[in-house]
Amino acid sequence: MTSPNAVHHIAISTADMKSQIAFFTDVLGMALTGLFWMHGVPNAWHAFLAMGDASFSFVFIPGNEDKEIVMGHTHAGTGAGSSAPGTMQHIAFNVDTMEDLLNMRDRIRSRGVPVFGPLDHGLCHSIYFAGPEQLTLEVATNDCVEHPLDSEGTWIDQEVVDLAGISAEELESFIRPADFDGQNGAVTQPEYDAAKPHLGYPKEAYPVMLKMPDSEFKTRPEDREPPGFTQPKHTQTKYQPK
Repeated sequence: MTSPNAVHHIAISTADMKSQIAFFTDVLGMALTGLFWMHGVPNAWHAFLAMGDASFSFVFIPGNEDKEIVMGHTHAGTGAGSSAPGTMQHIAFNVDTMEDLLNMRDRIRSRGVPVFGPLDHGLCHSIYFAGPEQLTLEVATNDCVEHPLDSEGTWIDQEVVDLAGISAEELESFIRPADFDGQNGAVTQPEYDAAKPHLGYPKEAYPVMLKMPDSEFKTRPEDREPPGFTQPKHTQTKYQPK
């Protein structure tokens, strides 16, 4: 079946890269694996922190520091708070066991950061705390749960289904999405349709981009080489004196 199988990375805007890196490496123990100029974006930085097989990422783009944090609009403030559509409400990190969860709570509190829980949600146990720039954070485990998530509708509430305006047929298609085998990249870019989601590129450039061949979208060769990369000795060209 053609579908994603894991999170590759989550990207969060920041105005204070150093504070975010310090918090996530010290308080959560997530190792810094990358800090470099963001490819193709002038004066922007990218950071990556290890999160199992995935990464947690921060992006500094000039102008971020001028944007105001407004609770209940840009930021939820708590796991129960609201925020504007399309913004991050909260992030939940995973650990494997209840022992891991309690040890994470110990680590977070040992850094002077208040944390609440675990709360038993039935499908997971969770602890809650805040990060720099008013991030709303959670660590959760599926260990020792009475009713884990499944594909049998155990955690689907018909009352909420009705509130969302989802029909029985639609619900069935959501629970069991259609298979798609793919055509090895042969499907072409669709024509512009205002009813579909679109990235926020400049209006004058976007129609041109939609017409561009996929092969024209390229990063610079130097962007693909890590800034700390050194060529293995066996592949280095030996200096030959003239």
